[in-house]
Amino acid sequence: MPASAHKRRLAALAVLAALALSRAVPATAQTSDLVSTHAFRVCADPANAPMSTQEGTGFENRLAELFAAKLDLPVAYTWYPMATGFVRNTLRANRCDVVIGYAQGEELVLNTNHYMTSVYTLIVPKEGPLAGVTSLADPALKGQRLGIIAGSPPATHMARNGLIGKARAYNLVVDRRHESPAQQMLADLEAGEIDAAVLWGPIGGPLVKQEHPGLTVIPLLNETAAPRLFFRITMGVRQGEKVWQRELNSLIRRHQDEIDAILTEAGVPLVADMGTQMKEIGQ
Repeated sequence: MPASAHKRRLAALAVLAALALSRAVPATAQTSDLVSTHAFRVCADPANAPMSTQEGTGFENRLAELFAAKLDLPVAYTWYPMATGFVRNTLRANRCDVVIGYAQGEELVLNTNHYMTSVYTLIVPKEGPLAGVTSLADPALKGQRLGIIAGSPPATHMARNGLIGKARAYNLVVDRRHESPAQQMLADLEAGEIDAAVLWGPIGGPLVKQEHPGLTVIPLLNETAAPRLFFRITMGVRQGEKVWQRELNSLIRRHQDEIDAILTEAGVPLVADMGTQMKEIGQ
């Protein structure tokens, strides 16, 4: 066979292979055969108050109930501690179909559109000298004892502002069935062992609303240097399940007001998508 004819044949085969791949890949990528049609199957931590609890008291439990109702399905949980191996042993093992709360851009899951944007907060006594502080760069924080979850983004800001020396660090990755760093931090704040607490808003806000009426929650909206302190939160599904992702995206879009109402009632500080101001609920 002449060289030119051989090249043409190889080119034709390459085109046919590409066409076959273009038809095959979407069908595989968009399959949702593993998603249950009998229940809204949720992967969740059983002791992650105020977000999810096995007793159903967390705001993520309420969001799960909302979505299940819209799908006309019951909620079914797979419980697993939110630690190393969570996605591998729940979502990837096909034991459930959705994680209610996952930061946008996380590669372990396929993210839906975000259903909330929230921010880290400073929590202080309502009547104390720090109640007017709105930034970790405020000179009023100099010499104060701040509680911080070790390795969390605000720690970088605290180090930049000379606040680490007297800070008290609390563990980041724990089994919440046996240890609750956020709740311990707020208890230490009320006991006077620290002067302020720095916590992720969806954790600190609801805990203060539920259990600590003498404290106030200040969203840290004025931190312009890296790393950012606001994050968009999505639902996570298995990689490749685009049909299921789009169905959840549609539910988020059509029921955002109801989602906001659940989060606001829980005490979650909601901010605009760019993290510079509080969200105007209902807008």
